[in-house]
Amino acid sequence: MTPAFETTPAARKPSPVEPLPHQILAVLGQHRMATTNQLHQLLRPGAAHQTISAPLNKLRREGLVDYTVLPQSNRSRAWYLTSDGARLTRDFPALRGRPPYPISSGTAASLKTPHTLTVLRSHLTFVTDARRRGDEHGHLDWTPEVAHPLSDSERIIADAVMHYTLVSDDERTKLRAFIEVDRTTMGSERLATKLIDYARLWTYEPQHINRPRSRQPAATGPVWLRWYPVFPRVLFVLTGASRYVLGNRINDLQAMTAEHPLVATLARQVLMGAAILEDLEEHGPTSDIWVPLAGGKPRPWTQL
Repeated sequence: MTPAFETTPAARKPSPVEPLPHQILAVLGQHRMATTNQLHQLLRPGAAHQTISAPLNKLRREGLVDYTVLPQSNRSRAWYLTSDGARLTRDFPALRGRPPYPISSGTAASLKTPHTLTVLRSHLTFVTDARRRGDEHGHLDWTPEVAHPLSDSERIIADAVMHYTLVSDDERTKLRAFIEVDRTTMGSERLATKLIDYARLWTYEPQHINRPRSRQPAATGPVWLRWYPVFPRVLFVLTGASRYVLGNRINDLQAMTAEHPLVATLARQVLMGAAILEDLEEHGPTSDIWVPLAGGKPRPWTQL
């Protein structure tokens, strides 16, 4: 899993100066896996389908990428880096600090496919909305599987960390969010307990015992200040069940927020919300579809 680190905000659209094969390798290094269509939407929206498929097939002939065929998908392909591809990309500036994570076989890829591609589906809704609005959020401004310590032996792994810049005529506002993508594969209570972990991260300060006097004093304050100027928002994206079931899961997140003392304290300082993935895809993330976990009417994620 990736240690927490700050990524450099990408341009509003992928630069045409950087070779497309390089961009494809960077996306697969960052997101671990993507379908042909997802790569098309991320890197060359509006271009012919062949624009993406041709370099993908060339990279496969060179042994840098491979694919697994998705079940019940009219033979759609999900692409990933081979060991050679992972070695090549580990020195890319955009991926510095992100350890290589090659997938050893099509079988291994198929086991990771459902969750990985759903997380990327969520990312695509923000990318598409940012392009429409003129905001800054590109294909490398979303880092999956980011780990943060909760103690000397425990850690929380966010499904993704998002960096997003709102752009207006006279102002640029940088926003960050921890993203949790729920496919209804775990119990509702287990999902809600993730809020406790984020509350623990918000308060966790490492203890420096027997620190040599010759060293500089340790930085004080919560550990998250190593990576973020303010604590990121916490956003839950839900899918994989009926609206009734997903609504109940959102209600359970709200109940945890109200009833757990540490989470309730966090909610007074940190913006948190939940939305249904299909609503993100249909209406866009800046529509009134996010339910504030602290209570209130649905609103855009930027106004939680």
